[in-house]
Amino acid sequence: MPLVGNVSTASFDEDIRDRHLLYSYAVPGSETESGKPETWRYEMWFFNEDRIVYAIHGGPMAGRKNYQAVTYQCVRPGELWQCSWLEETGTLVSMVYDIKEKRISTMIGFSKGHWEKSVDAHGDKRNPEDLARWRQLAQLGCQTDRTMLVEQAELEEDFRGAGDLEPIEMDWPCL
Repeated sequence: MPLVGNVSTASFDEDIRDRHLLYSYAVPGSETESGKPETWRYEMWFFNEDRIVYAIHGGPMAGRKNYQAVTYQCVRPGELWQCSWLEETGTLVSMVYDIKEKRISTMIGFSKGHWEKSVDAHGDKRNPEDLARWRQLAQLGCQTDRTMLVEQAELEEDFRGAGDLEPIEMDWPCL
């Protein structure tokens, strides 16, 4: 699943591999349950050409730790990369990392179960009970019962390595 298109491994290594980003979405009150503006803080580690590791620290999905098999697409080397994946909850994610502008643009198609039972989507994929519960969320509703969010985030930190996220093993389960 790793890299698609005509992209060199050297470009991936320079731009993405082992890169760790912390970023926040400033969500207006019109898009939150409370009606008040919120900050949704995310942490993403582009582990390698096959996996990401992430944690969510703010917003309705706060308390979620996960890793996923991903597909990367280089839009412009040194400038724009797209990273997409399907979660066990049935949620679809596609994010674009703008290196030069230090921005993340994300489209998330939350499954009905993931969005309506967001507390059940909290936890750590390494915990078998959490993973089993997440898989059950994907069974609620149908493919068209999605909540679509399109947001942009400001990059707050950019460094290499795990930071506070836990490394993964490549044989751990992913979709």
